[in-house]
Amino acid sequence: MNFELFIAKRIIGNKVYKSSVSAPIIKIGIAAIAIGVIVMLIAIATGFGLQQKIRDKVVAFNGHIEITNFDTNASDESQVPISTKQDFYPEFNSVEGIKHIQGVATKFAVIRTETDFEGVVVKGVGADYNWDYFKDFLVEGRLPDYSKERNEEILISSYLANRLRFEVGDTFQTLFGEQFKERVRIMNFKIVGIYNSGFQELDEKFCLADLRHIQRLNKWEPDEVGSFEVFIDDFSELETKKEEVYQEIPSLMNATPITQKFYTVFEWIKIFDNNTYGIIAIMIIVAGINMITALLVLILERTQMIGILKALGSSNWSIRKVFLYNASYLIGLGLLWGNIIGLGLLFAQKYFKLFPLNPDTYYVTEVPVYLSLDYILLLNLGTFIACLLMLLIPSIIISKISPVKAIRFD
Repeated sequence: MNFELFIAKRIIGNKVYKSSVSAPIIKIGIAAIAIGVIVMLIAIATGFGLQQKIRDKVVAFNGHIEITNFDTNASDESQVPISTKQDFYPEFNSVEGIKHIQGVATKFAVIRTETDFEGVVVKGVGADYNWDYFKDFLVEGRLPDYSKERNEEILISSYLANRLRFEVGDTFQTLFGEQFKERVRIMNFKIVGIYNSGFQELDEKFCLADLRHIQRLNKWEPDEVGSFEVFIDDFSELETKKEEVYQEIPSLMNATPITQKFYTVFEWIKIFDNNTYGIIAIMIIVAGINMITALLVLILERTQMIGILKALGSSNWSIRKVFLYNASYLIGLGLLWGNIIGLGLLFAQKYFKLFPLNPDTYYVTEVPVYLSLDYILLLNLGTFIACLLMLLIPSIIISKISPVKAIRFD
């Protein structure tokens, strides 16, 4: 850059906040970018966080992919047994990206107390069950242990415990029957733990007990289960892995992804993506318009300087670059303050749970936060480039300024 342009850049940079006209406009432009970044960070972090939390809670109860017999219908009472003597069990090594597979079975039951009763689904799980999700859900007691002899330990939800006034250590009677058309069978269970996933639709339904009880009630063999639950490493590859799993299992079995079994839930959380993209677009446009206004004010205030630089032989593009450099600095300031405030709020929510949510509506008890360096950097880079590209249009005004008229401009 030649000497006169260097001086011009220094003049604009040093006086940009001192002018009584441009200073408020510049500050408004910086504030608009900062507010836009704050809103976008919160929208992305909470949108992705809510999606992941709801998704993980559904996966905790069903796995990512469910393998069943084709004859099995949607009822928890009419499962057709599957032998565990399969090539894909207990390790699904033929498909990469599968983390775990476990055999389970479900059966409808009624919990009976002296004053009340409640219909539930008892989910039978065995020694192969992955308790990682329920470790996070556990609020009282401990997790059951089904790795040894068959026992009567059961895990119930806090929703059921509150409705039936149960506590850890209590025992209760459970009535089983094939839709109660056959002889009702009564079993006693002992509560060893109480969980709360925050997903009431599932909490009010499931209790976890020893799989061997379901096998005995259904008169199954010890190596038979109702279905297999498959867990994968990357949720974004769910459809691909579902197809790969389907190709590897016998022809009489079906593989159903969790997104199909809980279609309405996953369609609902997809709406978050549209909302997030809409917020990002609106915030970038608002920030860009404010920066365009600020740049136009700068150009008008420096009209005489532009005329002098043109008279000294500077090209239109070289003068435009001076203003774009300073605009880039202002955009950078807005991004800096936006990230400081936005990330500060998100970290505060992540660790101190400042903002609760109604679990009946959102399936979570507080606003979840998902933070990733990838989307933070991408958001900042995209905002910077978008605002800068929008500023190219008003900078064209510089090429329309006549040196003679500009020098006389007051």
